[in-house]
Amino acid sequence: MKTIRNIIIINVMILAVSCSDNFLDLNPPSNANVGSFYKTENDLEQAVVAAYAALQSRGQYARNYLYFMESRSDNSYVEDITKGAGEEGNIDLFREATTNSYLYASWFVSYTGIQRCNIVLNRIQGIAMDEDLKTVRIGEVKFIRALTYFNLVRMWGGVPVVTNEIESVEEAYNHSRQSVSEVYDLIIQDLIDASVDLPADQPESGRVTQGAALSLLGKVYLTLEQWSDAVITLKQVETLGYQILPNFADVFDVANQNNAESIFEVQFKSGAIGEGSLFLRLHTPLGNSSLLGGIGGAGVGDNLPTQDLFDAFSTPDMRLPVTVGALTDGRLHTNKYNGLPFNTNDEDNNFIVLRYADVILMLAEAQNEVAYVADGEAFTNLNIIRNRAGLSQLSSAELPDQASFRDALSLERRLELAFENHRWFDLLRTKKAIEVMGNYVEDRAPLVVGNHQVLYPIPQTALDVNPNLEQNLGY
Repeated sequence: MKTIRNIIIINVMILAVSCSDNFLDLNPPSNANVGSFYKTENDLEQAVVAAYAALQSRGQYARNYLYFMESRSDNSYVEDITKGAGEEGNIDLFREATTNSYLYASWFVSYTGIQRCNIVLNRIQGIAMDEDLKTVRIGEVKFIRALTYFNLVRMWGGVPVVTNEIESVEEAYNHSRQSVSEVYDLIIQDLIDASVDLPADQPESGRVTQGAALSLLGKVYLTLEQWSDAVITLKQVETLGYQILPNFADVFDVANQNNAESIFEVQFKSGAIGEGSLFLRLHTPLGNSSLLGGIGGAGVGDNLPTQDLFDAFSTPDMRLPVTVGALTDGRLHTNKYNGLPFNTNDEDNNFIVLRYADVILMLAEAQNEVAYVADGEAFTNLNIIRNRAGLSQLSSAELPDQASFRDALSLERRLELAFENHRWFDLLRTKKAIEVMGNYVEDRAPLVVGNHQVLYPIPQTALDVNPNLEQNLGY
């Protein structure tokens, strides 16, 4: 089957727009001139692919989010906190400076992706192409824009909301931070629009579908504690044909990507000019090459399982050997990324952003928050996930009230979704981040976590180039 990642490979050298240290360079010498581009359907298709490609960058799902969303939490840690000038380790240990280059790289590429989405939305109506296809492409880039803003607002709080195509450097400087609620207003509207515009299935595997839009919208409602809206939205996903695969390991088999449980994956492809991923190498202990098959150099140990996560699994739990493995020297690693590299930093592992197990657990959480019902639908959904893991069902005898169900659900999400960039945001969403991380003991150094660190600092470079931006409190 043709996939969106193959289309990205074909078009990687002709991305629609490149960005500079503000938002963009209007006429990059290596790319097509903006004034002469966006004239045909083919031009438009390349621009849509460019929006997908931003998600694939190291500033987003290819690398940085693993630090910001996983090693920030109690799930994983950076093995060598001095490596790379200590920037990865400082994120892990809540010591990142405003000048940390990972912060700006993610800020920069996020607005690169947003600009690419806005270009499509601004230009598409003037292009002669099939109207139904045009509607689908609009839905795709609205989803990508919403996902990007959802990550931005959860990382930094209120951020500049840019919905127009920026056409000058001066215009880029005019954008200031808007409120969190204003950011969410755009996210929700984009996802509602996308859920209407997108089909349930796409002819090319890897493209955004209606299920992805509804799943992300349900997650947004859950984050905003709009429980009833979350239930209504997530129950729509139940009707779209997704399945919980019988075998947990099959969800992550590199030969089984974009499977019936997967809702949206960022696509990677080894052996194709910078299109491979590096997840296995990042999750391999420092210096180890055996897990990489002796092909892709040695592990860098940037997202290793904590002993705390390992100890959280009960026995037996069929997810444990897939989630956490151990070398002969006792160091832990994850098995969720198992595609051997073609070359160094050139693996075939996609990154799963949304999958059906997440939807089922979100639905259970929202149902419990609407109203605790002893052995009701929320229990049924929680036990769907536990049953696959080989665990006994939980009933109202073990979880007699809303609070106990809430705690059990939180643990289940941690065990089911480890290393999939959910844990830090789950701690934030449930208002447990300061409590959990304040009580969490790193082997190498005590953690000092301030209340302000539920948000990251605005990158200093962004503040330097845009005087309209203000730093988050506490930094």
